[in-house]
Amino acid sequence: MKKYLMIALLIFPNLIQAEVIKATEYGFQIKLEQTVNVDAVKAYQQFLKVGQWWNGEHTWFGKAENLSIEAKAGGCFCETSGDKEVLHMTVSYIEPNKEIRFIGGLGPLQMLGVNGGMSWKFVKMNKNSTKIIQQYQVVGFMEGGLAQLAPIVDKVQGMQLTALITQLEKDQ
Repeated sequence: MKKYLMIALLIFPNLIQAEVIKATEYGFQIKLEQTVNVDAVKAYQQFLKVGQWWNGEHTWFGKAENLSIEAKAGGCFCETSGDKEVLHMTVSYIEPNKEIRFIGGLGPLQMLGVNGGMSWKFVKMNKNSTKIIQQYQVVGFMEGGLAQLAPIVDKVQGMQLTALITQLEKDQ
């Protein structure tokens, strides 16, 4: 995974980088923010179309179009490919067009037995401008400590926000 991340960073040097707020042996917290020149409703609705913008290299089955978000409490951020399915995260809170929260562990975090909470907020700055704020906090135990994963998750989440913004700008 680190090899692919380094290749992506070389190809896409202007990726948005999340801020690692805190990283310890037992967890980490990242936060990223970016303002985009679209209204909050459009940004939020495009976010929900995750299969159109998520980086397919960061899926279990290699195709972003296999991803979906069921936008309701208890809903699934899922991936399906034929008879194979993955529950990436579960929707825990939703305020349509403003915020959606998830619980769970993305990617390899799933098998570590950690717990994570992720929030995506869409804050209206003005009529045609939205600040997207993503936060992800992960706690638990991993041999060698979770702090070592913080920079990797930081970069991957920065790639995802970059992909969302690219999709929003393309659709303008």
